[in-house]
Amino acid sequence: MIVKEEFLSRLRKIFDLNLYEVKVWTALLSRGISTAGELSNISDVPRSRTYDILETLEKKGFIVMKIGKPIKFVALKPQEVIERVKKNLIKSADEKSKRLDKLKGEEILEELDTLFTQGVKFVEPSDLSGSVKGRQNVYNHLDMMIREAQTSITIVTTAPGLNRKMEALMPSLEKAKKRGVTIRIATQLNEFNKDIIKSLSVVAEIKEMPKMRARFAIVDGEQLLFMVLDDEKVHPNYDVAIWLSTDFFASAMEQLFESSWKGFKKL
Repeated sequence: MIVKEEFLSRLRKIFDLNLYEVKVWTALLSRGISTAGELSNISDVPRSRTYDILETLEKKGFIVMKIGKPIKFVALKPQEVIERVKKNLIKSADEKSKRLDKLKGEEILEELDTLFTQGVKFVEPSDLSGSVKGRQNVYNHLDMMIREAQTSITIVTTAPGLNRKMEALMPSLEKAKKRGVTIRIATQLNEFNKDIIKSLSVVAEIKEMPKMRARFAIVDGEQLLFMVLDDEKVHPNYDVAIWLSTDFFASAMEQLFESSWKGFKKL
């Protein structure tokens, strides 16, 4: 069986399989039903590994083991595999989420907090910085900053960015508003975000900055998250932000923003 490496690579990423797993699976798909020995020969996977791989594929919902001797394995329709894998992922994610939620009330979290608190005492303020790669990771970091906000949140974003932030950050922004945090957002107005602006205006003061394209957030005048690439030109996976936890620079940026904020039009 000859399958292009590019095709196998795509399957590995989509279904989260290792090289041996994807080789055995595609080999079985090409036969419909087969023994472990036959699949080993077809896929060029060591026989000693094939049984373990087939067992793993069965647990993941890719194949079915046929009862009888010799033991054979049956391929499932790709559409059925997608449905099974999706259900297993949802179930697994739900179980992991519940385990993590349980940690909130256990001693292990207190011990982790103690380790962090003790460790951060020895960190120089200039060291509390770093790059955040991937748009989802950027939003996760921004969400963390918003959840920790005590006094103020300033967000400058593009029109498309406003739509994304509404979906990703609205719950945390609502909670910050209830804590008495002042929230300001500067963005561009277009036909696609009018409803978004109306929804966000409940928790934030929003102004239009038609001539300035920038993406950054300042929290409490102490933390700054600065997105360095144009969100209309970069793929979300390659988006990058710089995080700085320094009141000197963050407060300076906020003061510069203040002078521009006064000239923006309220939406």
